[in-house]
Amino acid sequence: MVLRRAVVARGAARLARHPVNPPVRPVHLRRAVAELVGTAFLVAAVVGSGIAAQRLSPEDTGLQLLENSLATGAVLVALILALQPVSASFNPVVTLVERVLGRVDTATAAVLVVSQVAGGLVGVVVANLMFDLDAVSISTHDRGGSGQLLGEVVATLGLVLVVFGALRSPRIETVAFAVGGYITAAYWFTSSTSFANPAVTVARMLSDTFAGIAPASVLPFVAMQLIGGGVGAALVLLLHATPAAATAVPLEESP
Repeated sequence: MVLRRAVVARGAARLARHPVNPPVRPVHLRRAVAELVGTAFLVAAVVGSGIAAQRLSPEDTGLQLLENSLATGAVLVALILALQPVSASFNPVVTLVERVLGRVDTATAAVLVVSQVAGGLVGVVVANLMFDLDAVSISTHDRGGSGQLLGEVVATLGLVLVVFGALRSPRIETVAFAVGGYITAAYWFTSSTSFANPAVTVARMLSDTFAGIAPASVLPFVAMQLIGGGVGAALVLLLHATPAAATAVPLEESP
């Protein structure tokens, strides 16, 4: 009987160390929810403000773009400030660069990217429905050409530099204003109007409105964003030898 109890006790201890179905770490759940909600609101703002701009200024494309860019920049500032204590990347490229820099592990990065893509899909459906459109309508807005593809490389490269440069500021809230300001400006100085985000790009395919992008244009845009992110990561490593965590509060909470 004593031997049986000892065996059972050792088995229980082994199971506790290596559970068959390990529970989801609460920190991962919080991060995933923050990324899903944040990306959903971001896409809803991008698509929704584009629809509103078309209706409010139907004859003026430049004014439509101004309205769309201001709404996008403003919502980025608000969302990053609100969710940064938990997780505020809202962008698979930013998350992948965080992985390259060792700020998150592979499992965490995968969870966050899936959450970002899912959030984007939720956001575009909500935006369409808010304006009494079909929940999903495949965009017919072709985007491409060497100029716009180069624009996506430039836009994403710049975003990575801004994010990880601002993270080294002693005042962490500067990240929100830096990112919001950069994206607002990049709408105008890049030929592609600065998508710079694979999750947002995929989501925008599902709205045949001002902010939409045709399915055939999505893969080239995402490829250029990944290239821009890779170049940006290399520049961050070159320019900032000291890890961001040593000089500023992390973009996401620690495990």
